[in-house]
Parts: sequence; structure tokens; C-alpha cells
Amino acid sequence: MITLIAFIILLGVLVVIHEGGHFFVLRMCKVHVDRFSVGMGPVIYKKKDKKGTEFALSALPLGGYVSYLSKKALDAEPQMRKQFTDEQLDNLFETKPKWQRAAVMFAGPLANFILAVIIFTFIFSSQQTVKPIFLVKSEYIASSSISGDINKNDALVSINGEKITNPTDLRLALLANAGLTGEINVGFQDFQTSEIFFRNISVANFLSSSEQQQEPEKYFPIDLSSNISPEIGSLSKEGPASLAGLEVGDKIIEINGKSVSHFEQVSEIIGSESNTSINLVIQRDNQIKSFLINAEISEEGIPILGISAVYKRTLFDAFTKSVKDTYNLSIKTLLFIGKMITGNMGAENLSGPVGIAKMSGEAFNAGFLPFLYLMAILSISLGVLNLLPIPVLDGGQLTMLAIEAIRGEPLPARVENFAYTLGALMVGFLLVFAVTNDIFRWIG
Repeated sequence: MITLIAFIILLGVLVVIHEGGHFFVLRMCKVHVDRFSVGMGPVIYKKKDKKGTEFALSALPLGGYVSYLSKKALDAEPQMRKQFTDEQLDNLFETKPKWQRAAVMFAGPLANFILAVIIFTFIFSSQQTVKPIFLVKSEYIASSSISGDINKNDALVSINGEKITNPTDLRLALLANAGLTGEINVGFQDFQTSEIFFRNISVANFLSSSEQQQEPEKYFPIDLSSNISPEIGSLSKEGPASLAGLEVGDKIIEINGKSVSHFEQVSEIIGSESNTSINLVIQRDNQIKSFLINAEISEEGIPILGISAVYKRTLFDAFTKSVKDTYNLSIKTLLFIGKMITGNMGAENLSGPVGIAKMSGEAFNAGFLPFLYLMAILSISLGVLNLLPIPVLDGGQLTMLAIEAIRGEPLPARVENFAYTLGALMVGFLLVFAVTNDIFRWIG
């Protein structure tokens, strides 16, 4: 029951936001909206507003739609003209400039992207977090597949020019190379000097199976460990470190002559010290600085500096990261769709309503923020999918408008009808395929 409720809430919000984008711009363009429906099929509840728009709740919670006054609808049912005012009849969808019609079609996916940014901003600004770092685990690496040496505790910082700042970045960057036979350019930060260097890693048919794509990090030629970056995230007011002049963002590289590669080592090294004088070597703005700190001693006799790896983003930082993540995830989603089409990524990764419902229930049980995060991810996916140039989708409508602009007139009716029929069949096939995947995952 919880799974069903979570699924209905999730899909309901996404549909309202998507169709609400279309609705808002239609109203701005003075095009009459006949019905705004959440759900498909038979209407189980409806109510009209002052402008004559019917807001409906339909029986099947698998989408929604906005129907608006158009020349095509009036040509199909001429008697409908009696229901509308002269002003409404003068503002048919087809009478609007192409840029307004394009804005109407783009508004739905745009609303999905905006929702994702809002959700991410809320999540990122409300949570305390730490900066992860991905370190090479092996003592020494030299192989024919790697164009040079890599040493233990060198940090992976980029893949093919994309910065790696969290596990999601790493996973998506690796999946972007699924099916590759060639070289992956990987950026590392030298543990000793903090200098950035690059190595080309040769792969053959990389992440070629669905099993490998589920755990891409496992099949990466370099063994990595996920740790916490040795950067200071917060300082205790009037604490020893703060009084000594340390700042948030300082990267600790050495404590009393002992090298530091990740924050977990900080407490280990300091905890093993019996002296209250702690010498910290840090990196700040590409400069190396040394600080002598007179530590406080806890009741257990352990030196305390008053530093932590935990930090909280400002609202602006959270918003900036949200925009960046939404853009990157949109591009990656489009890339993965392309890889599914070419066969480089298993199409069995595609989920339908059953799979989404299962994810909804799991996220809901995990808590409010995981549920919101899933909503943001699916909102991005919905926005990207609707921008595909398939007739009946928003992207198909935009493609039709582009063709009309080039030709100087709309496509012939029979061509449009054929395109829409083909588009509907394609969408229907994808839905059936996704549901089949869900069933096989469920029974197997």
C-alpha cells in the first residue's frame, strides 16, 4: 500500500509540474485551455474555473494532459464553436507565432528541470555534508593499459575532462564510457606534491554487460577507495585551530611530520599524540602554510583542535550546484538513451511503471529527502524524454514547428497523421518493453 501511495504522489507531482508548465504558457499566450487532467482514462472528478478550464482527476495514474483550443479540434467538431467566445476563437493555438507555440511545447520539460533544481537546492542547503575523495588503493600501479605510473593515495579528480567530486559523478562518468574500446583520460592529484597529472587508460569493450553497468566502479582498471577529503569544513569558534589562524577550506597535508591523504587520518594522528603542540601543514590557494597549534586536552586526554570535515553549503552554493547537477544529469540521461539505442548500454536498465513504483516505495521508506531526490531524478528523466524528437512528445512537436519554419507552411495533414501514429506506436512499444523489463526483474 505504501508503495502504491508513494508512486501516486510521485507521479502526480511530476505530471502536475510538467503539464502545469504547458498550462501556464498557454494562459500567457491567451490560448483557451479546455481541460487540465492529472491521470488518463475516465474522469472521476472535475471542476471548472472562471475561465472555463476543466480541472480533472482521471482514473489511470499514468500521466496527464492539457487539451487546448485548436483549429484541428474545431475542424473535427464544428459544432464546438458555439461553446466559445469570439475572443477565444480568435486565439486558436495555430494562430500564434511560432515562437509562442514553441514556448508552449518547451514549457513542460522546462518545468521538470526547474523542479529538479528547486529540490536539489533544498536538499543541498538543508544537509551537512563532507567532501569525498577517491584514492588509489594499490602501493604501485604500472601496467600496459595505463600510460604511466600511478601511486598509492594519488587522488582521482577527473575523467575525460569532467571533475569528479562525489560518487554520483564517478558512476556517471564511468557509465558514459560504456561499450568503449579505446582510451579513457583520467586526471589524478599527486599525493606528495598536490600537482595534477593525467593518464590514459586503455579499455576494451568497457562495461559491456548490464551486470558490469550496475557496479561500474568495480570494473574500472584502477582500484579506488572512497574517503573523506582532508579539507577543513568547519571550525569551532575560539577553538585552538581557529585561534591559530586556520580557515575553512584549508587542506591538511601533514600533521607533526606525518603525511595526510584523507580526513580519517587526522583524528588517528592527533589521537596518538601526547604533546599539546600540534604542527599542521596545510594547502591554501595553492600555497603551503605551516601552523603551530596549542591543542586543548579532552577528559580522555586526547588533543582537540576544534576542526571538522563537515560543512554546510550556503543557499547560493546549493543553487549553483543544483543547476550544474541538473544540467549534467540531463546530458548524461540523453547520452545513456543513445547508448541504449546503439546497444552499448543494456536496454534492460530501462524501468517502466512497476519499476518506478518499486523505487518510489523504497525511497519513501528511506525517508523524506531520499524520496525528494528520486523525484528530482525522475523529473529530469521526464524532461529529457519529452524533448526527444518523437511525434506525440514535446520534442516531436518542436521538430514539427522547425520543419514548418523551414518549409514556410505546415506538413500535409496525411504526413502529420502518419508521423503521430508512428510516434504513438514507438512510445507504446517503449512502454511495453519497460513493463516487460519490470516483470522479469520482479519474477527473477
